[in-house]
Amino acid sequence: MNLVQKKKVIPRKDQHDSIVEELGLKIVSGQYPQNEKLPSIDEICKNYKISRTVAREVIRVLNSKGLTYSRPRVGTVVNFKDEWHLLDPDVLSWVMKSTPKNDFFETFSTVRRVLEPELAYIAANTATDEDIRKIQSAYKRMEEASTLEDSMQPDIDFHIAIAEATHNEILIYISKMLVLSLQYSIQVTNLRPNDQEHSLPRHKAILTAIENKDSLSARHASLVQLEDTKEAYASVL
Repeated sequence: MNLVQKKKVIPRKDQHDSIVEELGLKIVSGQYPQNEKLPSIDEICKNYKISRTVAREVIRVLNSKGLTYSRPRVGTVVNFKDEWHLLDPDVLSWVMKSTPKNDFFETFSTVRRVLEPELAYIAANTATDEDIRKIQSAYKRMEEASTLEDSMQPDIDFHIAIAEATHNEILIYISKMLVLSLQYSIQVTNLRPNDQEHSLPRHKAILTAIENKDSLSARHASLVQLEDTKEAYASVL
């Protein structure tokens, strides 16, 4: 019987992704400061025991996300934060992981306050019957959810359905890129005792205003819902 245990080989794609994530987290957390050089290709190869081909692909991905840039005879340099592609799902995930919760939610709350009331306002003017049915369906699934976990996806679907009802491709794209942050936000607000009792009436008010084609009420209802979300943050953070 052969008692020698073979060393587990990490698939190349998984290895590549894990290195991208590790370096990405180190960049957004400031371990690799802005405007400073990353380790060289040779150093990355040595540190992670990978080929130059894999190391170059890792750098290519980081460059494509705006976190770094590469120059001949200079190497790879960490970009300033205003160059990062913050709507990239990976970059956004790394920012969420490396930012204190209070700071992240303060930033995300501001983004939602700018975006969501206007989405509701526009949707009240542009939603078709089919759009409204999608929003209604998402709300009904929120009502019927037996657990907070079960209510999360319908809640996300509710907000995305409102964005889609604007029929504005850019607004829809932005909304979908923020789904990860929205999911994280809902996970936190769901920690508030009896959160559904607070949340459902707020969402219902948005739906009713859109059904009635009342854009001003839709905007106001969205602002009220976001204020309730802010109170939920404060109660659990």
